[in-house]
Amino acid sequence: IPVNRPAVVRVKICCIASVEEAWMAIRHGASAIGLISEMPSGPGMIPEEQITEIAASLPLAVGSFLLTSLTDVSEIIAQQRRCRTNAIQLCNPLHTGTYEELKALLPGISIAQVIHVTGREAVDEARRVGPRVDGIVLDSRIVGGSGRAPQLGGTGQTHDWTISRQICEEVDVPVFLAGGLRPDNVAEAIRVVCPYAIDVCTGVRTGGKLDESKLAAFLARISHQPRREAL
Repeated sequence: IPVNRPAVVRVKICCIASVEEAWMAIRHGASAIGLISEMPSGPGMIPEEQITEIAASLPLAVGSFLLTSLTDVSEIIAQQRRCRTNAIQLCNPLHTGTYEELKALLPGISIAQVIHVTGREAVDEARRVGPRVDGIVLDSRIVGGSGRAPQLGGTGQTHDWTISRQICEEVDVPVFLAGGLRPDNVAEAIRVVCPYAIDVCTGVRTGGKLDESKLAAFLARISHQPRREAL
């Protein structure tokens, strides 16, 4: 079975803000959670001390993703060692250092690179980055301007899923689909894209807080999603 056409689509709940939210997500079937450190803008940011506390409370089988906007390998390594998550989600491209250095100095820590799907160039980026990381997160992006910082995630906006599908077909690492997913569109997203996992933040929140009724509805739509014969 291709890695990005799994029989069971995994779920990562992002923007987790407390131990209670983390365990609510786990109870409803999440296999991973996202913990957002300082970003240029966007929802869900929490202090590193809080990230460390939440990550320490999780079962070993649950992925704890540190979302970082840092671009220097030495700074990323230092941040992960403070926060002690078992995965890192790079929300920007690396500017200083390499993926190989990250893996060598953080053995056992999974590395996922965010690729913002703003056009067909995302396919080339995924082909280039895919062999060097443990996973790819396909997300939407709000470009900054007029003094505003770019928003690297949690935009609540979808992107071109046909591009995301092509990436899923062409790379051999797990692809997490993010960006504007909600209970009313997640089944269609899975049908079109066939990702390894779904990644959601704003679509299961009300007033910035994890909404258990939305979370339950979201997970129900995934568990009831019919599988294609090709799977």
